[in-house]
Amino acid sequence: MKRTPVLVLVGVITMSWVGVAHSKECAGVSVPDQSQVEGSTLVLNGLGLRQATILKVNVYVAALYTAKATSDSNAILGSNTPKRLVLHFVRDVGAADLNKAWDEGFEANAKAQFPALKQRVENLKSSMADMKTGEQLTFTHKPGGGIQVDVGGAAKGTIEGDDFARAFLSIWLGTKPPNANLKAGLLGGPCP
Repeated sequence: MKRTPVLVLVGVITMSWVGVAHSKECAGVSVPDQSQVEGSTLVLNGLGLRQATILKVNVYVAALYTAKATSDSNAILGSNTPKRLVLHFVRDVGAADLNKAWDEGFEANAKAQFPALKQRVENLKSSMADMKTGEQLTFTHKPGGGIQVDVGGAAKGTIEGDDFARAFLSIWLGTKPPNANLKAGLLGGPCP
């Protein structure tokens, strides 16, 4: 009889731990610890905050999901496993600004590959729309299939090629990310 209250207490504590482990937060944006990609469970590798270079205003919170958490950007870029990058916008951003950022990101981190990627970058840019605060862009790398693009919850198609997927993810994980804190956060560091 005396064991019943102890068992209830253990159950309550266990349930509270389960509830705590389901999300992480950065700049007021809460994201789940896991994501599902075609039957594979991906774990949240990290969260990063994109700030505008000149004005230092917050633009989006990026969440990177990988098969296995690591702080090694080369391991992530070189792995042949599913990955997902979700950009949660914390301010309005126009499609023209997004497309300018794509050009700058590929130029900075995949310049040597850019001639082979140019048409696929144009395909990516053609799928962009004005993003409002609270909306998301989701990019899912499916090995052998390229990057699936979702804009505001609507599937916009797939940009073919693992070479494109590596170059695309190098925008955030390469040598010249939009800002250093963003890359550090995606690799498991703190979100500012």
